[in-house]
Order: sequence, then structure tokens, then C-alpha cells
Amino acid sequence: MSQISEMIGERLRAKRISMGWSQEYTAEQANLHPTYIGQVERGEKNITIESLAKICSALHYPMEEVLKHMISDSSRNHIADQCYELIIHQPPDEQELLYLILKNIIAYKKKTRGR
Repeated sequence: MSQISEMIGERLRAKRISMGWSQEYTAEQANLHPTYIGQVERGEKNITIESLAKICSALHYPMEEVLKHMISDSSRNHIADQCYELIIHQPPDEQELLYLILKNIIAYKKKTRGR
């Protein structure tokens, strides 16, 4: 399938796992078939907007977050996109920790440049 289908599937899987949910439980909450959830997560199915809305609602995951940074654009910073992809797959507490680490590195670099 397409790279976008794979990215959406990875994001949905990461959110589901961070919540400690099985594919079966997620499917039940979204009123979809468990096999479909697996196919979406592996990027094997092109998800419909309706199904994406159901899964996002079940996971309490805003659709705009799932779709954020999906479209490649030559004017965008691809390193920043790669960092986003690494961080988005982490649980929320680890995302916060990674943010603080990055923030401290930037502050340290600014401080050492001023010496």
C-alpha cells in the first residue's frame, strides 16, 4: 500500500499499544472487525475517512493528530519530520521526557555559544 497508509497504520498502532488495548478490543470499541484493524495497522488497507473517524474516536485520538505532517513538501524540513515520527510512537510520558531533553540541549547550546 501507500506510504501514507503505512504511516496512518503505524500511528494508530502506537496509540492503541500506548493505551494497552488489543486489536480485538479496539475493533469492538470502534464497531469494526479485528482483522480490519490489523490490516489498517500494517498499511495493507486504504482506510476510509469513516473508519478512521471510528478508530480515532474509540482511541480518543484526534484525527488531525493522526494526519499531522503526512504530506511531503520540498519546503518542509525532513529531519524535523523524522524526529516527529520517532517521538509520536512513544508513550505520552516518554514524549514529554524527549521534549525536555531536546529543550535542554538547545538551551545548553545557546548558553555555550554565548561564552
